[in-house]
Order: sequence, then C-alpha cells, then structure tokens
Amino acid sequence: MKENTEKLLDGLIRVERALRERLAADGLRSYKPTVKQEAFHKSLCRSRWVFGGNRSGKSECGAAEAVWLARGCHPYRPNKPDADVWVVSLSAQVQRDVAQRKILKYISKNWIADAVMAAGSRDRMDSGVIDFISIKNVSGGTSRIGFRNCEQGREKFQGVSLDAVWFDEEPPREIYEECRMRVMDRKGGLWCTMTPLKGRTWVYDEIYLNDKNDPGLYAVEMEWADNPHLDRGEVESLTRIMGAEELESRRYGKFGGGGGLVYREFDPSVHVIEPFPLPREWYDNISIDPGLVNPLSAHWYAVDYDGNVYVAAEHYEAGKDVAHHSERIKAVCKGLGWHTDSKGRITALIDGAAQSRSLAASKSVCELFRERGILVNPRVDKDLFSGIQRVKSYLRGEGGAPRLFIFSSCANLIRELKGYAWGDGETPKKKDDHALDELRYYLASRPKAREEAKSGIAADKERLYREIRRERKQMTNDK
Repeated sequence: MKENTEKLLDGLIRVERALRERLAADGLRSYKPTVKQEAFHKSLCRSRWVFGGNRSGKSECGAAEAVWLARGCHPYRPNKPDADVWVVSLSAQVQRDVAQRKILKYISKNWIADAVMAAGSRDRMDSGVIDFISIKNVSGGTSRIGFRNCEQGREKFQGVSLDAVWFDEEPPREIYEECRMRVMDRKGGLWCTMTPLKGRTWVYDEIYLNDKNDPGLYAVEMEWADNPHLDRGEVESLTRIMGAEELESRRYGKFGGGGGLVYREFDPSVHVIEPFPLPREWYDNISIDPGLVNPLSAHWYAVDYDGNVYVAAEHYEAGKDVAHHSERIKAVCKGLGWHTDSKGRITALIDGAAQSRSLAASKSVCELFRERGILVNPRVDKDLFSGIQRVKSYLRGEGGAPRLFIFSSCANLIRELKGYAWGDGETPKKKDDHALDELRYYLASRPKAREEAKSGIAADKERLYREIRRERKQMTNDK
C-alpha cells in the first residue's frame, strides 16, 4: 500500500512539473536566446547592461527577462510568486511602439489576470498605452508588469518597492537613480538595453568603462552579426553606406562622440576571459609604463604554444614611488610563481623615457627599479602607428581567430581598450592610455608569427598541446 502511494505521489509530482514547464514556456516558445542573450540572462549581477546596435536583439532579451520574472519561470534566477516589474521607456509613444509590443509578444492571453490602460482600450492593448498588466504566476500567485516613461518626470517613479526594472534605451540619470531606490529594499535588479546614440554620456563613464571594476555590474555588446534573423545582404548593404561613427553605434553598439574608436576590433565578449591557472612555461614577460603622479601600469604576459597572448595580471596605481611599485610587482610575481634569474631578479620591459634623469633626481626610474631587483629593459619600440597596427593584428587574429586574450581581472586595460579614441587629427587622444602604451611595447617586442622559430622541445610541446585541444573539443561535441 505504501509503495503504491509513493508511486502515485511520484507520478503526480511529475505531471505537475510537466504542467508547470508547459505553462511557463507557452508564451515564450518563440524565444530562442543567442549566445550573448543567454549570457545576459545567466548573469546574477544586480545591474546588467546590453549595449547593442539597432536590430541586434537587445530588446528581445530585455522583454523576455521581464516576462520570465513576472511569470515566475526564470531559468537562472530565484523566482517569486508575486514579482513587481517595471518597464521604462523614453516616451509614451516609444513604450507603445517598442517595449510594450515586445512584452505582449511573449505573454499568452490566458496569463493575463487584469490590465489597466493609461490610454486606449483593454481590448486593443497593442494600440493603446498600458499602465500595468497583472500576470498569473506559475506558482499560483499574481505578478505585475507596470509601464513608465521618462516624460512623466521623476515624481512618477517615487514611492514604490519593486523587484526589477527594465530600461528600454538609456534613461536620464535622475530616473535611473530613482529606480535604484525602488529595488533597494527587495534587493532587486535593474537591466538596460540600449543603442548608444547620445555619445559619451554618464552611462559611458560610469557603466561601460567600469563593468570590470564593479563585481555587481555586467555588460555585454551586441551587433548585427549576433542576430541570426537579419538578412546578410541587408547587413552588408547598410554597412557600405553608413559612416564610421554611425556604424559604431548603430551596428556595433559602441559609444561614438570621440572621433572614432582606435580599437574597434576589441570585443569584450571575445577577448576578455575568466582567469585560469596558466602553465608556468607559458610565462613570458612583464611590461611597464612608469608613472609617479600619473598611474604606473604593469601587466604580466604569457604565450601558449600557438602564439596566443594572455594578459594574466595587472598592477595599476597612481601617486606612488618606485619603491612602492617594486614591492607590488614582486608581490604579484610571487602570487603567480613568476620566473626570476639565478639571483632572484625579475625582468621587465619599460618605456624608454624611464632612462632619463631630471635635474631634481640623481637617478633614473630604470636605475631605481634595478636597485630593487627589477631588471627593466628600456629598449622598446615606441612607434605609435606600427604599435597600434600590431595590437589590431592580435585582436583580429588570423582568419577571424583572435590571438590576444585578457583576464577579466585586468580591469584598467579593458577600460582603456574600450575608450581609446582618435583625436581631431590623425593621432589618438593622449588620455587614459598608460596600459595601452605598455601593451604596445610588449606586442611590438614579439616576433611575427611566421618568424617564430621553435626548438625541438617546443615543437613537441605544441603537438601535445594541439592533441589536448582536439580531445577537449571532441569531448565537448560528444556531450
């Protein structure tokens, strides 16, 4: 009897689970997230930002996220039976024509428990302006999706507690700050899907450049190539007729208004990777751009058997002397198990200007580092344009496969790569480029791929490395 009861209960549980899954997926059946959309959904950060070109799929993932939370069927986040979600648009017209339609696209009619209109008829919600929709949650409760627009002013965003807010396009800063207050007591989340058409606003300085400095912040870039539903012929046609700066924002979702980005090839979703233990035989060199008042930037570089470069660690600090920087560099080396010479000294590349002595100093920066056991080599290639081209070649790689990968812990190098822009003339703006300078010094010191000669041992290691990669790829495909 007990055994039969247990079987019956087990069967009921399976039926209930299947029913919940069917109900949860019904209105979202058409949504098949791309790789970048899925990465956005998987992030557990409380502040998430999608910088995407027009028609890149950014609003689709924003709307699906809102419906998942309201429906109580989010596949990657804790669900509530009664979530309160706001959708914020720039104007009532944009709400009706864009965000509202995206939301309604993913909601089945039998999920709607109630709806209140700000304008228009409930029978024609898609052509009116919705105030809020009550959604039946799969857990049996009722959630609510409310709609606001920035034209209503800050006062309309005050006084309520929320679980989540979706900004469809960049909001004014005061609206964003007010919404942060709305989700604070529930420890809720905010996400924004936007095309950066306004240039380098507060979002550029505080969000886009600093997502790697803030563990609670996540950002991803999307472009036309990330949307499999766009016609490739149309993409190529529009690409040909658009200017460089318009392409940066409308296709690639990058911030304009800076004379054009120098490293347009840089894609954080491709070139930025999570740290992993590097084989010590990959360790290559350290590169330093010295600074006392300005930041001193140092990075640790490793190279695998295929010639791919990994930026493995970072020291970036301003207002300190050589003694302080030397201790910090040694500490990073110790943590990595970095190689030294027979006397325990560290070798590194450094800007050639570090050889100079000023009237106020009896010793050069190079001499000061050497006294502290860091043997700096100032004989680096400082040619700006050939160095930029070398960095670009590593970002592009051969056949579209990049050869430069940066650990996500190197936040300042990532920030500088994102923001490095051409000035009014034919040279980049001399601003926030300390890490980029020493990146150029290092890559310029590397032999070109075809000129790299391998010893017999190195060749054997490379063959073994390739075999391991093939086996891992085969295991992944088998799964």
